[in-house]
Amino acid sequence: MTMSTRGYLGFVVALVLFAASAQAQTYNDMHDFNETDGCCASYPSMLVQGQDGNIYGATTGGGTGLLGNIFKLTPSGTFTNIYNFDGTHGEYPQGGLSMGFDGNFYGTTYQGGSGHAGVIFKVTPSGTESVLYNFTNGSDGAYPKVPPVQAPDGNLYGVTGNGTDQILYKLTPAGVFSVVVTIPSQTYAPLLVGTDGNLYGVTLYGGTFNGGTAFQFSPKKKKLKIIHSFGGTSQGYSPYSPLMQGVDGKLYGTCSTGGTNNGGTVFQMTTGGKLVTLYNFSTTSPVNGATPFAGLVQGSDGFLYGVASVGGANGVGTLFKIDTAGKNITVLHNFATATGDTPFPTPLLHTNGKIYGLTFHGGAHTAYGAIYSFDNGLSPFAEQFVYYSGKVNDTVTVLGQGFSNATGVKFGTGAGSFVASTDNYLTATVDSGATTGKITVLEPGGNLATPQVYKIIPAISSFNPSSGAVGTSVVIKGTSLSQASAVTFGGVKATSFTVNSDSQVTAIVPAGAKTGKIGITTKGGKATSSQTFTVT
Repeated sequence: MTMSTRGYLGFVVALVLFAASAQAQTYNDMHDFNETDGCCASYPSMLVQGQDGNIYGATTGGGTGLLGNIFKLTPSGTFTNIYNFDGTHGEYPQGGLSMGFDGNFYGTTYQGGSGHAGVIFKVTPSGTESVLYNFTNGSDGAYPKVPPVQAPDGNLYGVTGNGTDQILYKLTPAGVFSVVVTIPSQTYAPLLVGTDGNLYGVTLYGGTFNGGTAFQFSPKKKKLKIIHSFGGTSQGYSPYSPLMQGVDGKLYGTCSTGGTNNGGTVFQMTTGGKLVTLYNFSTTSPVNGATPFAGLVQGSDGFLYGVASVGGANGVGTLFKIDTAGKNITVLHNFATATGDTPFPTPLLHTNGKIYGLTFHGGAHTAYGAIYSFDNGLSPFAEQFVYYSGKVNDTVTVLGQGFSNATGVKFGTGAGSFVASTDNYLTATVDSGATTGKITVLEPGGNLATPQVYKIIPAISSFNPSSGAVGTSVVIKGTSLSQASAVTFGGVKATSFTVNSDSQVTAIVPAGAKTGKIGITTKGGKATSSQTFTVT
């Protein structure tokens, strides 16, 4: 083979690879609003993936009554307007939607309802809407801008935008509304259900520097804790965006302004509130965008994806990706008026690997905005809903695709069982032998795994003997014990133990052991015996 032939083939291969890369990065203007089918998706306008695999959302204005509407979009782009607000049932749904365990969608309207201060509503996938609560602008708050979210305890939790009081509220499945705690100031960010079961949120103002706060709320303890105050010389402030939890367990988000270049920031934060600024946008040279109102999503490649509301090549926003170390930022798309501009809302990462989002302005009708998708070649995945831990026989709902052909489910390296309700939704059950790890749905066309780990909580059912001296061998029985990393007697660690099976551990009573409970620690948590072991 001559050098020229090799060079020619290398050139051809390079062209093929370039074409594949270019094809993988595809922006698609999927629907252009025309006002009667929706208009002007302002912040936050959260999109949500339904149990049928379709995308659901709301626009702040437009619809047949010009008071906002709810729509459905198939992943391929078929648009249906499924509900139009009328004032009595609320008006101007600024926040978008969240999904509940029942497969229905929940949201709020900024105004309307019997108190003219907004409502909490439920809407079915077919478009039947019902009002769950009417705000009064009293101690219950008013003018909510975000949808409530369902926590593992089954209750809906949300926050109000402004009014007499800014509060965090709870709505039970039976429809009982209560104010849980007050928050430092108004917020435009929906709450995040963390993998630890706590709720996380941000406020626009308040805190040490009056630049906004990040807070943690425990539904069990009913206690709110401020974990970070935004502001200062190097940090951004006024975070509009909801927090997102990465696969590393850390929280990620954006500040709309501030930072060293005054164009807003991308930040990383621990659940304890320690913040690191990953990137500073610039208002003087906004080539990568600026003023990010929207939050972030994390792709299967580990990168964070987001949108900036202004800046870029056309001055009307960018779609970017950045690594979790903040060392590399890449503009993937420069928004343009013809195909949608000024992207305020946080994008949705669908389990098919594509990103979907809304723009406030632009599109074929110029003024009303658009729905877009972006394909960056990200791998499809499965996604667990709300629950991130459980015991044997507990269930968790999983979103994805191809479930009608699924052949099995695994929890970590262990067993699970499932029932597929639709091609995009299944209920998985933790079986004996399950281990802490990702949930994997086994499919002929390729397995789908969840980004987040599901923790299998261990349990101790009995032990024998019930008493003994140092050196005694004690057989401990229970469930989910195969990943045991420590055994304690009255809080004192055993220096010798053997994992016999997922249901049995044999441990030697250590020197210094105290009369008390026996504990076993695994990757999924800690099990404590109900009975006391007596050291003789």
